[in-house]
Amino acid sequence: MKSPDGVRAGSDVILSRLMALHPKIIDLTLDRMWRLLAALGHPERALPPVIHIAGTNGKGSTQAMLRAGLEASGPRVHAYTSPHLARFHERIRLAGDLVSEPALAALLDECEAANGDVPITFFEITTCAALLAFARTPADYTLLEVGLGGRLDATNVIDTPLLCAITPVSIDHQQYLGDTLPEIAGEKAGILKRGVPCIVGRQDEAALDVIEARAARLGAPLLVHGQHWHVTREGGRLIYQDETGLLDLPAPRLPGAHQFDNAGMAIAALRHLGFGEAECAAAVTDAEWPARMQRLSHGPLADLAGRAQLWLDGGHNPAAGQAIAALLAERAGPQTHLVCGMLNTKDVAGFLTPLAEVAESLIAVDIPGEANTLPAEKTRDAAAGVGLAASTAPDVATAIARIVADAPDARILICGSLYLAGRVLRDNG
Repeated sequence: MKSPDGVRAGSDVILSRLMALHPKIIDLTLDRMWRLLAALGHPERALPPVIHIAGTNGKGSTQAMLRAGLEASGPRVHAYTSPHLARFHERIRLAGDLVSEPALAALLDECEAANGDVPITFFEITTCAALLAFARTPADYTLLEVGLGGRLDATNVIDTPLLCAITPVSIDHQQYLGDTLPEIAGEKAGILKRGVPCIVGRQDEAALDVIEARAARLGAPLLVHGQHWHVTREGGRLIYQDETGLLDLPAPRLPGAHQFDNAGMAIAALRHLGFGEAECAAAVTDAEWPARMQRLSHGPLADLAGRAQLWLDGGHNPAAGQAIAALLAERAGPQTHLVCGMLNTKDVAGFLTPLAEVAESLIAVDIPGEANTLPAEKTRDAAAGVGLAASTAPDVATAIARIVADAPDARILICGSLYLAGRVLRDNG
């Protein structure tokens, strides 16, 4: 598992201890979760109504839009997401507010005491801490984002969610989920529950076939993109239509054509729950989600960039590379230069291939403090292999300085990993 950078106060001590005592690898099973949840008095049975979100790309953005829509008319919303960017407590929102550092430290301490010295993964024990906090804090909804996969993910402990959602499924995390799209879709579809409706985003046919087959076995009604609801971009606006009618809404605040699909999922969920146009509009206009084509205009790194545009995105798989490339292609402007750091578990060439069509060069960096970083030299070689002029730098600041020395009016995109994105946000203040 990854280093819990950004934790403050007493929680950093507890998390460091947990990382030392328990397995650091991803180990997909629910046995440890059930044991610890029982020791904690089964908080997962006392949550406000749960909306459970799985998928490969767009989970975080969809959750952010759904939360914005729900909160627009007053409901209090819990939210659990991963990984964090700048600070660990970003993973847990209690009734709309980030959990405080003292409260997080107390929750983790309580979970550790209940767990004893029995092996458990870092993600599992932090998920238990989140569920404990959610059960003790009044709210109207709980949004749970799957960490990895779905079927055996630590969040998949809710017997009867109010609603499920599966965002687009693509190839990623093959070492845990399988090498083919149907295998991966089967893991994502593992969150489906008997009789519980599920919003399904845009899918390849091979993935949709698997999702539909499992839903049929469970009697889980599906609301599928392209069948039960439609979303398009027309004249710079978002047009959504389902059996109850048409909505003509502003473009999503989060940039990129792919965010129209994510917004469509959030709107489909809101409509299913009985919310109206005002909440749907808030979902697309009010959502905030850092490191998704985020413009950095202030801070030390932005100052270093000078006149150059500085952008940040945490996408890290081939589908994300395609989405980023599409956005860059449609935005006329200066030449794009990449600063890229990736994990050694990712399809680097798959991510970079579409970007090679829209970028002039790439400077590869290691991800600071990340044990699973891909060495910058290997990222450079992969970039060269797909046709990008590539070099390495010791850090992001040096890479930015080199780019602006040669192209002071460039567009610079820092990309390749959410862990790199988190480091950049911390370094940039």
